Amino acid sequence: MAVNVPIWPGSSSFFPGDTPFGFYDYDYSFQTEADKLAVWCAKRLGYPLSDIELQDGNFYTCFEEAVSEYSAQLNSYNIRDNMLNLFGASTGSNLTGKKVSPNFGGLIDIAEEYGVEAMSGGNVTFYTGSINITAGQQIYDLADPTVVKLESGIPGTDPIEIKRLFHNAPPAIARFFDPFIGSGVGTQQMLDSFGFGNYSPGVSFMVMPIYADMLRMQAIELNDTVRRSAYSFQMSNNRLRIFPLPDATNFKTIHFDYILKSDRSNPLKGATGTISDYSNVPYENVTYKDVNSVGRQWIRRYTLALAKEMLGYIRGKYSSLPIPNAEITLNGSDLIGAAQTEKEGLITELKEILDTMSRQAQLERKQAESEALQSQFNKMPMKIYIG
Repeated sequence: MAVNVPIWPGSSSFFPGDTPFGFYDYDYSFQTEADKLAVWCAKRLGYPLSDIELQDGNFYTCFEEAVSEYSAQLNSYNIRDNMLNLFGASTGSNLTGKKVSPNFGGLIDIAEEYGVEAMSGGNVTFYTGSINITAGQQIYDLADPTVVKLESGIPGTDPIEIKRLFHNAPPAIARFFDPFIGSGVGTQQMLDSFGFGNYSPGVSFMVMPIYADMLRMQAIELNDTVRRSAYSFQMSNNRLRIFPLPDATNFKTIHFDYILKSDRSNPLKGATGTISDYSNVPYENVTYKDVNSVGRQWIRRYTLALAKEMLGYIRGKYSSLPIPNAEITLNGSDLIGAAQTEKEGLITELKEILDTMSRQAQLERKQAESEALQSQFNKMPMKIYIG
C-alpha cells in the first residue's frame, strides 16, 4: 500500500489563527516573518533537494514555541533577579518590558521581624496593659486575670508576651548634675550675661560634647544599680518579681507593653492580591515586534531545532520506505538527536548571556573596570609643580 505523506510545497501564507495558541498572531512583525522563517527552515532541512514532510502549520507552531521559550527564559531571569524587590507588589500590572527599580522593601520586611524583638518597630502590634500592685507582695502571676489588666477589646485568652515593663527609677536627666553650671562665680556670671542662668541643664548651653552628657546619665543609672536599691524586676515565664519590695506609698500600678504570640507566629502578614512567590509574578509573553535582532536570531535558530525534531519524529514513524528493487532508510533518529543537542545548547547559551546581565555581574564588572583604571592611573607619572 502506498504511503501518502504530505510534504512542504515550497511556500506558505500565514493568517491569524494558524498557530495553536495565537499568542503573537496579530503582531505584524510575527506575521511577516512567519512565512520567511518557514521557507528558511525548509531549505535548511534540505528542500528542494529532498522532500520535507512538514506543512506550514508545523513551521508556524515551531515559531510560536520558540518565541514563547525565549519569553519564558527571559521572564524567569527577570523574576529571579528582581524577586526581592517584587515581594508585596500588586499582581494586577504587567511587568513585561518595564524597568524594575531596586528597593529596600524586601530587606526591610526581613528586618521588621528583628525590629519586633528589639522593640524598635516591626510588623506586630504592641498593646498596653497594667498590673495591680499589692503592698508587701513581691511576686505576681501574670496569668492571673485579677492581677493583670489587658488593653480593652483584645482577647484575654490568647497567650501574650510582655516586651517592656515600665518599672524604673526617675529618669537620669531629672537628676542630672552639670558641674559647669553654677560651679563658680565667674561661670555663673557668664551664663547670666547670656540669659542662661535660670535654665535647667537640659536647655542651658555650654560648648560641651553630647557624649559627656550621655556618660554622666549612664553613671547616674549605674550608681542606682550598684549603690542603691534600684527599681528593677525579674521575669520568668509568667512569674514576675519586682524590686524593691512595694509598700503603700511608692507605687500601686505597673504598666507594660505586650504582644500576642499568635500575631508574631502568624506568617501571613501581607495583603492579598500581591506578589508572594515565583508563580504569581505578572510577567507575560514578550511582544515580538519589540524583540531586537539578537533575540530574533536566537528564536530563528530555536525554531529550526524544533522543526528538525518534529521532522525526525515524523520520519521515525517509517524507518524505511520500499521502492522497486531497493529500500530507502530514513534519518529520523539522527534528526532527533541533533535537534535535542541544538536545543540544549541554545538554552544554555541564552542562560549564560542572561547571567552576565544580572545586577551582581554588572556590579562586579564595573568594580573590575574601576580597579583596572586605577591601576593604569597609578602607573602614570605625576607632575611636579614648582612654585
